[in-house]
Amino acid sequence: MTGLSRQERRLLEPIEQQSMLDRVLDWAALNTGTGNLGGLAMMAGRLADAFSVLPGKLALRDPDPVEAVGADGRIASRAHGRHLVLRVRPGAARRVLLTGHMDTVFAPDHFFQQCDWLDAATLRGPGTSDMKGGIALMLSALEAFEKTGPRLGYDVLINSDEETGSSSSAGAIRELAAGKIAALTYEPALPGGAMAKARPGSGNFAAVVKGCAAHAGRNPEDGRNALVAAADLALRLARSRRDALGINPARIDGGGPDNLVPDLAVLRFNMRPCREEDAADAASLVDRTIMEVAREHDVQIHLHGAFGRPPKRVGEATERLFAMVSRASADLGEPLTWQDTGGVCDGNNIAACGLPVIDTMGARGGNIHSPGEFLLVDSLSERARLSALVLHRLDRGEILP
Repeated sequence: MTGLSRQERRLLEPIEQQSMLDRVLDWAALNTGTGNLGGLAMMAGRLADAFSVLPGKLALRDPDPVEAVGADGRIASRAHGRHLVLRVRPGAARRVLLTGHMDTVFAPDHFFQQCDWLDAATLRGPGTSDMKGGIALMLSALEAFEKTGPRLGYDVLINSDEETGSSSSAGAIRELAAGKIAALTYEPALPGGAMAKARPGSGNFAAVVKGCAAHAGRNPEDGRNALVAAADLALRLARSRRDALGINPARIDGGGPDNLVPDLAVLRFNMRPCREEDAADAASLVDRTIMEVAREHDVQIHLHGAFGRPPKRVGEATERLFAMVSRASADLGEPLTWQDTGGVCDGNNIAACGLPVIDTMGARGGNIHSPGEFLLVDSLSERARLSALVLHRLDRGEILP
């Protein structure tokens, strides 16, 4: 760590790993699947207690209203948990945004609910790296940063619905991104410790297929099989996948008794365009394919959904921000790289607001979104020191406003 000043060395001294690990173990033992409103409420309370050590105004913000298509094809409101917002020095001339998420992909009935040690340095558990480890190290970095008497202001947003697209927190993201000079998001590092550069966009869609019921034995020809039409639509969309546009048919709801031609099905699919123009092409592709399937199967198809995460491109301001983060990491003795990735996160939405963002400031680990998810525990202190140093240098004005 030869590139650090004496002041920077003092900044990093208070950061120790055990307190972060204790928080991760506590938080990971609590199920916070996006749909588990009780677990999310408990987690929000624990986070509010933890972040209350920082100055500023802390609140739990109600989610924005969200509608979703049910298995019966009807549109209904979908409930979400509240989002934690902390605003520190709101009148400061220079302010940054830090974001994370408290939800995981593991529902309360999923078997992966407990932590265990794979070895002395590797903790396996739900959300340990994505991203309860990231939240823990963010907090420790802010605690150390506050001891330096900084002038830099910041907002913290920890939402409850990132794993399903941040539909109830997108408004909060836009609001808090306004007026900031930069943003740091605490998604886990990519495999090998690299940070994410460009990301594709993402859209979640539901195609409601309405056919005509009939007796499967007596007069099946009078029916219009919605399930078959939905399957045909799924296959056609899957065959349309290309390098610049990922398409994943994910689920079909529908069907009923074996002796009934089903008159309703709901196809759910995800699309990932690399560029804005690819998103426009995707919309035309879906419209065209739906028209073809509806005509050939003599059914009605209604599409719901949108591209909730725009493609994240990297401009000059983000290049400057990464260069500063990379220098800080090198000064800590940890060379850093970044690369394009296929995943999406709140960094997409932040970048769409015109704000430079580094969105993999979190812990190192792997196998996220699976029962093998693990956290490399030493990365808690490593990445907390990096965040504290980056905040200190932002406070010092190391990148252009």
